[in-house]
Amino acid sequence: MMQVGIVNDLRVVAEALRRLIADTPGFQVAWVALDGEAAIEKYRDHPVDIVLMDLIMPGLDGVETTDALMKIRPCAILVVTATVTGNRELVYAAMGKGALDAVNTPDANSPTGIAEFRRKLLTVSRLVKHAAKHTLPHQTPSPFARPSASSARRPIASHPDNRTPTLIGIGASTGGPQAIATILRALPPDFNAAIVIVQHLDRQFVPGLQRWLQRETQLPIRLAAEDEPLHRGGVWLADCENHLIIRPAKDGSLHLHYTEEPLDTPHRPSVDTFMESLAQLRGIHRCGVLLTGMGADGAAGLLALHESGAPTFAQDPASCVVYGMPAVALKLGAVQEPTLLTDIAPRLLEFANQTSTKLPQLSSS
Repeated sequence: MMQVGIVNDLRVVAEALRRLIADTPGFQVAWVALDGEAAIEKYRDHPVDIVLMDLIMPGLDGVETTDALMKIRPCAILVVTATVTGNRELVYAAMGKGALDAVNTPDANSPTGIAEFRRKLLTVSRLVKHAAKHTLPHQTPSPFARPSASSARRPIASHPDNRTPTLIGIGASTGGPQAIATILRALPPDFNAAIVIVQHLDRQFVPGLQRWLQRETQLPIRLAAEDEPLHRGGVWLADCENHLIIRPAKDGSLHLHYTEEPLDTPHRPSVDTFMESLAQLRGIHRCGVLLTGMGADGAAGLLALHESGAPTFAQDPASCVVYGMPAVALKLGAVQEPTLLTDIAPRLLEFANQTSTKLPQLSSS
């Protein structure tokens, strides 16, 4: 039985959510808090599996309350707000503090709204249950935990030429948007590498994340499109429920592709699958970065990349919203030691400048 906490300053909304949860098999309301301060007190005394978090409240708002709860003990936080699109900035701020997803407050007279709320709730619960099976003894159970076994596939040989950019792969989950912004903010507009990012996020929020991140960097940020070629000085975000991978073309250029396989991953897109595709590239100047996030997704893929001879980096525990994915990477031997978040950009700049081929800047249009 999944234990749920409800945080909402409107009694009528809190009661409606309580009834909806009570009518959903497999879930039980543990407590209801009418403001952020009360939520912190209740959560400290009675941690739950899932918290339904309002955004706009008197006193501590949903962003501040999310931050406080995650510092007590990481859990799955689903933002429930009157309008996700209208509160987009707060939604991304909450995700930066550790919220997993967001949904509109369900209307009792809207079967569609209730169905969407239940779909999000069930998705989060499945991820939480799966995470419990793949959690290290010192970790908090997490929605993202499943090392992939597909890294044993035969490497793909590739011969870089003037069409092949230096490649940096970044994987992130809980708290990832803020960490990604910190890195991109510190990179110059003439950065000599292509950056591809897989962030655990419902696809509906990816375009908003792209716009949000674009305000933080001079590098052009695109949504990754099928068969799109990569070039230096660009940033691409995974934008599909399928897995994003990198494959070389016959002319030596690198292209983005989406694949349905593997089907049984707890989160789509999978950071493991993405990193493993980088590991298969031979003769390519590439590296991998694993940022904050619950669970283990990306750790096995980063290990495969490390074993292929590529540099690998994992975020330090102090700056992580949740030190899960980087912790597993360290335990597996995918990295020798954690890297301070503020040191990742300088390390990537140094790595990008090591390439012997300086490519012309391509148009971002």
